[in-house]
Amino acid sequence: MKLIKGSKTPPLFQKLQLLLAPLNTLESYAKKYGDIFTMITAAGKVVMVSSPQALQEILTKDNNEYEAPGSKILQPFFGEYSMLSLEGDRHRRERKLLMPPFHGDRMRNYGQLICNITKEAASNLKVSETFIARKLMQEITMQVILQAVFGLYDSPRLSEIRSMLADFLELTASPLRASLLFFPALQKDLGPWSPWGKYKCQQQKLDELLYTEIATRRSQLDPNRTDILTLMLLARDEEGQGMTDQEIRDELITMLIAGHETTATALAWAVYWVHKQPEVYQKLMEELTTLEIDADPMTIFRLPYLTAVCQETLRIYPVAILTFPRRTKQSIELQGYSLETGTMIVGSIYLTHQREDLYPEPKKFKPERFLERQFSPYQYLPFGGGSRRCLGMALANFEMRLVLATLLSNFEMELAENQPVKPQRRGLTLGPKGGVKMLMKGKRILSQTKPPSVATV
Repeated sequence: MKLIKGSKTPPLFQKLQLLLAPLNTLESYAKKYGDIFTMITAAGKVVMVSSPQALQEILTKDNNEYEAPGSKILQPFFGEYSMLSLEGDRHRRERKLLMPPFHGDRMRNYGQLICNITKEAASNLKVSETFIARKLMQEITMQVILQAVFGLYDSPRLSEIRSMLADFLELTASPLRASLLFFPALQKDLGPWSPWGKYKCQQQKLDELLYTEIATRRSQLDPNRTDILTLMLLARDEEGQGMTDQEIRDELITMLIAGHETTATALAWAVYWVHKQPEVYQKLMEELTTLEIDADPMTIFRLPYLTAVCQETLRIYPVAILTFPRRTKQSIELQGYSLETGTMIVGSIYLTHQREDLYPEPKKFKPERFLERQFSPYQYLPFGGGSRRCLGMALANFEMRLVLATLLSNFEMELAENQPVKPQRRGLTLGPKGGVKMLMKGKRILSQTKPPSVATV
């Protein structure tokens, strides 16, 4: 059996490398050690894999030879009953309860809502002024979460939850502040001015709002409502048991943070790439102009080039760069390597998406690659895979395509700066550094499909 190689760099420095320069670190390790190597992450020592064959082996044998442990690292942030923290039977029960609200058919209920929210948010931008794309997308995805997930339209708690959540997310937004996630030793409450003390204080305030909303909705439960919170309150397991207030709170926090922030980040990258490459912009606009005014959201969702643009956006810089860890339940062989019982294995989504044998010229943004061939779930996995695949995948894909199409069909924008935008850590995920500075030129004349220019700044 072959011996898995890995860096001899001290563990602390390996963690810092992954925190501050995750993509460069992964690429340098892969270049030196190949498709499988060991490294130190926030979860401890792991075996990192990136070949589709290894990923297929791990993800198809979930709950058999491999188990997907709940994340102890994320528990202080999402709660002990979050899908991300649970494992085994508890994880399977929770996932089964939450599957129906996120089923693809349910997404139809939210299509027009997403389009309307997008138009309203972009209409508030001033013509000839610059704006940060990620902030616009955060506003849109926040409203989608609050309305589609919570069913909050004119509730007095709507603005409170929105404001509190925005402040809460900023507490781990920069690489330095994200160190709270990577180094549990820093999670000490030394008062309201300490980073962790401030985080816990904000968390408590947000919890009070969420528990109040849950209690109110329980007392006024309306089975005719279609928002996800109502569906969670109505859900029952095989024994007829519903979800507790704490279970619902933890899943709401998970959806608010994971669903809102990740989709906003992906959309910021999408508008960047579309406006950065005139030929992509031209092809996409040609496709969008074939739509009728106020086209059905499902018609928009099925547009092939729009779909390819969103898929390529999630390929080149996936918001989540690693899968959730798997742990071997017995001694096994993986690609000629012997792994002991209890070995932690992590799939590198980023490295898989950068493979030359799968994606020629992987650093180039080329939506056409998704029109020319089909990729397996182990070659393309922006939402992870197996029993830990993102539950909100259908909503995220639906939302991403509708928001991008609605923006481009109704507004003319361009990049405010010409220099390339690089990825930077934002908490658990990666986002465009600076958020992508754009210029709003105004409402679109529908016949106008010429390639965008870059503003002079």
